[in-house]
Amino acid sequence: MTNAQTTPELALHLRGVDKHFGGTRALRKASLAVRAGTVHALLGGNGSGKSTAIKILAGVYPADGGEVDVFGEHHSLSDWSAHAAQAAGLRFVHQDLGLFEELSIAENFALDTGYPLSATGSIQWRRLRTDVAEVLAEYDLDIDPRRPVTDLRPSDRTLLAIARALSMSDRSTGEGSADQPRRILVLDEPTASLAAVESALLLEKVRRLADRGQTVVIVSHRLQEVLDVAHDFTVFRDGAVVDTLVDASPTEDELISLMAGGLQVVLRPTGERSHSSGIPTLEVRGLRGGPLRDVSLTAHGGEIVGIAGLQGSGRSSLLQTLFGVHAPAAGQIVLDGQPYRPAGVPEAMAAGVGMVPENRVREAAFMDLPVRDNLALAMLDSYGTRGWMPRERERSAAATLISRFSVKVSGPDALFSSMSGGNQQKVVIARWLQRDPRLLLLDEPTQGVDVMSRADIYETIRAAARAGCTVLVASSDMSELHALCDRVLVLARGRIVGEVLAGETDIDGLTSLVLREPATRRAIYEPAPERTKTS
Repeated sequence: MTNAQTTPELALHLRGVDKHFGGTRALRKASLAVRAGTVHALLGGNGSGKSTAIKILAGVYPADGGEVDVFGEHHSLSDWSAHAAQAAGLRFVHQDLGLFEELSIAENFALDTGYPLSATGSIQWRRLRTDVAEVLAEYDLDIDPRRPVTDLRPSDRTLLAIARALSMSDRSTGEGSADQPRRILVLDEPTASLAAVESALLLEKVRRLADRGQTVVIVSHRLQEVLDVAHDFTVFRDGAVVDTLVDASPTEDELISLMAGGLQVVLRPTGERSHSSGIPTLEVRGLRGGPLRDVSLTAHGGEIVGIAGLQGSGRSSLLQTLFGVHAPAAGQIVLDGQPYRPAGVPEAMAAGVGMVPENRVREAAFMDLPVRDNLALAMLDSYGTRGWMPRERERSAAATLISRFSVKVSGPDALFSSMSGGNQQKVVIARWLQRDPRLLLLDEPTQGVDVMSRADIYETIRAAARAGCTVLVASSDMSELHALCDRVLVLARGRIVGEVLAGETDIDGLTSLVLREPATRRAIYEPAPERTKTS
């Protein structure tokens, strides 16, 4: 499958890179050749080495050995640093964009480039805004530099971070924007927190940058997006580069096979669909509150129901209301045949409801606590009395869950932050499944998760449904909803406006259903009639 690299010019060439963390070898003689003016994708599962390679390039981690050439200029990695990377022309945009949302666009630029000053030392605001407007125009961003970043749509925020990174003057050489040297743009999971429509907008503009000669290195777990935008592909596995595809058009299955080393990875439907008992677990009628305007739905035991919709449609608010985070303004909820109106999260948990929120780091994890403590959080009422937990019982229970859910970690006492994103998400899901919930609410359950961990998580969710759990999955990833769910409900402007059986459509059909105007969507997809009467 490997193609010979015959490019006349390389923008970036890493050779023989080694890196150890204690006794763990994170990179083994890794090499990477990036052609100038192309989009080059770095792929691999969590722990494969791709993120370590990026951090070495950025000067965050020192390498144990290796060399790098940037546009033909040779450097030893023994004295490589963040300053050297900047001076060589490497520019990085991470998932955390580093923007100050309450400041204006112009002010965010000035924090990197400096404020233009008059002879008396006062800030020349008009000049700053004019200079920033010129940069924004170069990147097809028709936005007033005076606008606060918080007003921008998500894809435009990422484009703003890209424009800022590429327009930065190289202070070490004194070169300014009038004579910019060539740059290499490195994007680390740029679409991880974006909905499908926002991702498409961003990637279209990234490809346009490459068409104009910009070299781009992109790291992403979303394989279909990578296939749409990248020219070349390098696959990491177990700290080594296992293949590089140049000017190639691989399939998603071929990339998955390279990443998994021949192991079978099942993401798509296997013919197995609903294990619905036909008995409703959850019935919602006329739910209102926040962005929710009039939501009605029924979900049955053993059924996986998807919730699709554009950003702001109310997906997350629906799950949060069902979990007691928000109180509804009106409407009825029935759980297992009984009226259900939780006053808060503890009441929802007591009723047999669990929830994995969208933002794992901010809302679901204690990064600096051990894995065992993170798992025990949902079981405090059963592990001990008076706020005390038997430590050995906690550790033993955690070890059992680590094994059951295939979590790759050194042991229960390892810090949560030491795990990859995929393994962190497995722990958060395991935390709730150990309670044997009647209703499991999942908000973007595999966001930022590698393909192998995603397959494990899908199987975990399917196993929970087979055991009788009702699962609601809110996701912006249409391929996820199609692979995982029995039915998909579409939310728009706080109302459910469509419903389709996942087995009777495809990914394009789901995407089209979400993007249609509500009136058109309702005419084509009338919600299926309820199978039970409202309590």
